[in-house]
Amino acid sequence: MDGKTQPVMTRRNLIVGSAMIAAAGVAYARQPTIKVKRLGKGQVDKMLPTTVGDWKFESSSGLVLPPSDSLSDRLYDEISTRVYVSEKRPPVMLLIAYSNTQDGMLQVHRPEVCYPVGGFRLTDSRIINVPVAPGITVASRYFSAESAARTEQVLYWTRIGRLMPGEWIEQRWAVVDANLRGEVPDGLLFRMSMLTSDEALALNGLQTFARELIAMVSPPMRKLLIGA
Repeated sequence: MDGKTQPVMTRRNLIVGSAMIAAAGVAYARQPTIKVKRLGKGQVDKMLPTTVGDWKFESSSGLVLPPSDSLSDRLYDEISTRVYVSEKRPPVMLLIAYSNTQDGMLQVHRPEVCYPVGGFRLTDSRIINVPVAPGITVASRYFSAESAARTEQVLYWTRIGRLMPGEWIEQRWAVVDANLRGEVPDGLLFRMSMLTSDEALALNGLQTFARELIAMVSPPMRKLLIGA
């Protein structure tokens, strides 16, 4: 004997080992095989209206964009940006980022990540339930972003597959939920913002814009934005 303790195979070791092997087998059997592809490249922008209530499309520049890197370049199949202006209300800046594939590595970037990269300081993000159609509300997130040049009020939501996650952990679960059904879900970020320090004005305007837009788009686009 060399004095070293020799490993002993106990009943507990066998049970734990068997459970781990079984879990690995289930995970392998449940690997997603169905990709949920809703739209071809370039279709999101084509399906957006040029007029939304009092607002009219003016340009596609001036928005804070997701950080450009090798990961984000693979993440989105399409990023559509628009600025809508109105004679009665402040302009609305709209960004829709769409991805045909959401998995453990590639997931929608939330704006709380993009804005600080652009030099903005953010208030705490909070949930706002936005009424987008009669009897339908979407759990969205709201925050203020301030830089040396401007103050921006931001309201956004995400859709992952058939779910509308309000929290980051819910976003991760939405991917797991789809994977367990054998699907690789698509994903979408719908972000609106206004350049103003008036929070009440912005919240009212952005929610109005969202309702007007959802009411105007085609059924396929509506499904893309807020699910079934």
